[in-house]
Amino acid sequence: MAMTRFSFLLRLPIILLLADIYVALRLTIAAPPGITRWLAPTALLLIYLLILAGFFTRRAVGKPAIDAIAWAGFLSLGLFSWLFVLTLLRDALLIAIKAATMADGGIFSDSAISLLHAASALAVLVVSLLAVLLGLVSARRLARVVDIEVRLPDLAPALRGFTIVQVSDLHVGPTIKRRYVSAVVHAVNELSPDIIALTGDLVDGSVASLSEHIQPLAGLKARHGVYAVTGNHEYYSGAAQWVAEFRRLGFQVLMNQHRVLVRQDATLVVAGVTDFSARNFDAEQASDPLLALHGAPANAAARILLAHQPRSARAAEAAGYDLQLSGHTHGGQFWPWKYFVPLQQPFVDGLHRYGRMQVYVSRGTGYWGPPMRLGARSEITRIRLAG
Repeated sequence: MAMTRFSFLLRLPIILLLADIYVALRLTIAAPPGITRWLAPTALLLIYLLILAGFFTRRAVGKPAIDAIAWAGFLSLGLFSWLFVLTLLRDALLIAIKAATMADGGIFSDSAISLLHAASALAVLVVSLLAVLLGLVSARRLARVVDIEVRLPDLAPALRGFTIVQVSDLHVGPTIKRRYVSAVVHAVNELSPDIIALTGDLVDGSVASLSEHIQPLAGLKARHGVYAVTGNHEYYSGAAQWVAEFRRLGFQVLMNQHRVLVRQDATLVVAGVTDFSARNFDAEQASDPLLALHGAPANAAARILLAHQPRSARAAEAAGYDLQLSGHTHGGQFWPWKYFVPLQQPFVDGLHRYGRMQVYVSRGTGYWGPPMRLGARSEITRIRLAG
């Protein structure tokens, strides 16, 4: 897996460069003659360089200059994402208009088409900049509390109203720091949950770089404990070190393991698995929902699984869980990427049924990469069990 990621990072500059050239050519052609015609390629070259700088310095998080580069790089990535997608849509529109004009024998005049080329190119730029601004404002707001009721058949009366607060995909790193983490901790504790579930991707960097910024999570409080599982980004950043750090902070990290909670006369099993991709980093840590239930009481009133990726659902349902809590997808984070999530994951966000089991997928409490959210606001999820 490490080699696969390395190969991708080698290909990334070429892929971005080709996309950058495409956008530059399409917008340059529409610009009026003169110096303005050089603005698009110059700006896109700068964006390209900033994106690469942001990617290749992000692991050195913690140094002010490096963090500033990461900020510039990820904002540039968000802007380029919009420029690329809107340029594709613009070209599709122009091709359709040209085809209609040829079929109708001149529905639009040459001057009208020329004006449309210029106006649509300007619209791509304006809409992209506006989307970045709105997305930035949305992403930097504290995650909202989302209330979800999950009905489990024959749930013991003692467990009705049991609350789980889920925090997922916090991604503490170059652009999410201690101040935001502290605000999340305060918001979670205000909900007075029975348990807190941390469903992976809490960090984007090493323990040495981020321990100061993740420290406020030690203040999380729940009646029956704080439970955590690894996400793919923990493995990118050194999973063994992070698991040790999470335990130091007071979390019960479940590595294909479970805990048994007793409330009055009812038993609740809370299990957790390593990330779905963990086997690619360490074969001994392969995600195994069935193993996580080993030794659990057969008469438990409910079995809940914490699994970072929704695609753990198939094995979880077969193992006999009632509810799986996941994250990973960010709800797509911003348009149009939510439409690509189903290529890898069975669910994008929200509550779903998978066979006899239910799956809740959080949109995430932070964000990854571009500090942008549009149409998929971050969340702190309060889940109430009901019969």
